[in-house]
Amino acid sequence: MDSIGEWLALREDDGRAYILQRNPGEVKIKGLGRFDPYELLKGFSIGDRIKIGQKSLTMVKPSITEARRNMARRAQVIGIKDSGFIISWMGIGAGSRVLEGGHGSGGLAMNLASVLGSSGTLISAELRPEHAEVGIKNMERLSEILPEFPKWEFHHGDLGGVNDLVKKTCHELDAIIIDVAEPWIIVDKIIPLLRMGGKIACYCPTTSQLEKSWIKLEECGLSIEWSGEMIERRWSIASKGGVRPSNTPIGHTAFIIIATKIALDEQE
Repeated sequence: MDSIGEWLALREDDGRAYILQRNPGEVKIKGLGRFDPYELLKGFSIGDRIKIGQKSLTMVKPSITEARRNMARRAQVIGIKDSGFIISWMGIGAGSRVLEGGHGSGGLAMNLASVLGSSGTLISAELRPEHAEVGIKNMERLSEILPEFPKWEFHHGDLGGVNDLVKKTCHELDAIIIDVAEPWIIVDKIIPLLRMGGKIACYCPTTSQLEKSWIKLEECGLSIEWSGEMIERRWSIASKGGVRPSNTPIGHTAFIIIATKIALDEQE
């Protein structure tokens, strides 16, 4: 039975996806054109193949993968090669309490939401309204797609001004991820919100940003656990057989530094 309001993804064979709701009424989907989703998809179910114009698409149940591929973008997002590493290294999972800023287009927030589950808490901060507008729309749609979505709070403003919101929402944090131009300026303002043993990560595009963040984190008494960059090198099947590195490697995007809040004084 066709379910009105059901979220669906139409997926090309190369992974590109178009997300839409099975609702009556004409919509415009970039890359597919204008059509009435309810009428066009009538009789089709998950797993079926459908042709729209010149494109042959597979209807699938949307997940974080399709949502990210189909997300609106304004600010540059933290990609999966970095966000996946950050989430794993920081031990973020179901029930975690996380603060991220800046939110931008919501790329990192979307990946965080997919692992936090309904028992988790995510607080996002974004100073620039034009970026916030796009990120909020991406997250609102994701909340309708994922089977579980965390408690999500949004702070319009500087990351250093979230103290009251954090204390009201979850009291303290398990993880903080900073993706702003000058992390070292606001680190000492938000470290008190981090539980003992909690982790903080700074996403730094340049070496000077990394160095200043590193020094500030150590000055604040945190223990540096990891610092470096993730390099992605894809491979493809060669035309004459075998496999070889493809011609589109993803090199440097940013440096990542991760530190842990530790006790500074020994108990006697």
